Amino acid sequence: MKKNILIVEDHELTRFGLKTTFENVDYIETIYEAESAEKALEIFNNNHIDIIIMDLGLPNMNGIQATQKIRQSNKDVKIIILTSHNEEKEVLNSLKAGANSYCSKEINPQRLVQVVQSVADGAAWFDPSIANIVLKATTNSSVIDTDTAKKDYDLTARESQILKLMTEGYSNMEIAQLLVISINTTKAHVASILQKLEVDDRLQAALKALKNKIV
Repeated sequence: MKKNILIVEDHELTRFGLKTTFENVDYIETIYEAESAEKALEIFNNNHIDIIIMDLGLPNMNGIQATQKIRQSNKDVKIIILTSHNEEKEVLNSLKAGANSYCSKEINPQRLVQVVQSVADGAAWFDPSIANIVLKATTNSSVIDTDTAKKDYDLTARESQILKLMTEGYSNMEIAQLLVISINTTKAHVASILQKLEVDDRLQAALKALKNKIV
């Protein structure tokens, strides 16, 4: 199924470049543009949006605030932060606000197309330049239960295999193809993994698995 994408970027040239990048991508249906968070919220509230590429350094309301507002009203939309900022505070506040992924603006355009598709399919992706920030910061996060780091989560062999692939950024579809199982079976395993790890989403599961050395 094709997706509708919203590009939120205040620099016109950058916004044009992003639009051009996605114009002929086969999984994209409609491309919407916004030069501000306020305009993005207006478009989002009046159209069906599946994916948002969000800049952080927007005028007035910033990208983190916009992400938080959007996430409060919709838990299904995929939000990808695309920015030149990689300070720890901004990275973590973006994730707390509900972003699914965080990319540097230095990313190759074709790689960005792949990342967006992967995130749309359910994966969480982080630019290598900020991955260590996320892992380091989660040491004291509620995602990491240090008192039960050695806890037996009773994962099956297949669930452990799938969790490892989740930590490597694979989407449900990619996992299904790699393991030669159906997408519905993959989703069922992922749901079981989230329940056993006592987390709410794939991102928390991946972080908990990495920091607690579950896989």
